[in-house]
Amino acid sequence: MIAILYQAQPSPIKNGIQKPMKPGGYSDSGADITFELYSKGVKVCTPVDRPHIEKDLDWVFPDTEEGIENAIRKGAKILWLNTVLYKGHPIGKFFDRDIELVGQLPHQVDTYDDKWTTNKLLREHGIFIPKTTLITQDQGKDYDQQDLNFPVVVKPIRGRGSQGVAVVRDKNELDAKLADLFSSGHYGSSVYIEQFLSGQEITVTVMPPGDYYIEGEKQHFEAPWCLPPVKRFNHKDGIAPYNGVVAVVENSALLDDGERRSKEITDTCRQCEKAAELLTIKAPIRIDCRADENGRYFLFDLNMKPNMTGPSRPHRKNQDSLSLLAAKGIGWNYFDLLQNMLRQRWKASKSRQAKKPNTTGSIT
Repeated sequence: MIAILYQAQPSPIKNGIQKPMKPGGYSDSGADITFELYSKGVKVCTPVDRPHIEKDLDWVFPDTEEGIENAIRKGAKILWLNTVLYKGHPIGKFFDRDIELVGQLPHQVDTYDDKWTTNKLLREHGIFIPKTTLITQDQGKDYDQQDLNFPVVVKPIRGRGSQGVAVVRDKNELDAKLADLFSSGHYGSSVYIEQFLSGQEITVTVMPPGDYYIEGEKQHFEAPWCLPPVKRFNHKDGIAPYNGVVAVVENSALLDDGERRSKEITDTCRQCEKAAELLTIKAPIRIDCRADENGRYFLFDLNMKPNMTGPSRPHRKNQDSLSLLAAKGIGWNYFDLLQNMLRQRWKASKSRQAKKPNTTGSIT
């Protein structure tokens, strides 16, 4: 029996930075997942006996110690970690139980949610990352402008989607944006400044190694592999809008076969797979990439917990996630994607919890 967890409380502050919490804590996508599995005859458990189809919280358990205990008490043997993970997350207290998990290792997410740390690791392995710099609140307006070629993108170090992200065209705009971010208290005392890329944006979902069923045939992948890339369009001020504001089906589409086979795209997919291998992923990740004026793609954002919304319930028929759009490129529907994610579940153990993430630059 399967139970899906959602984020019930904000993640802890780390180095003065707290990752913004999505309203509802991914309970919307969690309910989509639960209902899709339930409607296809998969055994799921829910916190209430008669869940209402439009009430997200009727379908998902909070990721608190009490919520997880309740799910296990109701018979859950598989816990789907559809939540923001971090070192010390309550799920770690259950790693000695007889359960299986769908999702990443908490301490891995804790490390790689830091964009500065992750991009440093990727750059050390020859993966194309945009030119970046770090600006701290202590520097005020006295930061070094030598490495800044406007326009640039301002980003929180631990962000969520496009929240807090902006393109700035000159120093005055940058100073105003920095003052706004630092005074808000939401993004800590450091922000990340990145080269603005003016070309096409794509997003790549990378699946972990394992056994999959594609078009009715079992296929084994020894290493991470990419679903077909999805292109983004209709940006607002140079940034793809948050999907809570604009549904991704309105500003995203699969690349056509010709685009997909181009050297630029195939090279980018290989880079995404290499990044996923460095991070030893255990569930899908999504990597956003964008081309410069010469058509060369750079990996600019790596998301350890991509959104997994889907059109399982009547009032959410336009809620395909970017990963679901990608999955349709190999003939999967929402249930196929979820089934194949379930096949990659792993057994909880204290030894897994203790293993340190890779930040030294070697592929393990």
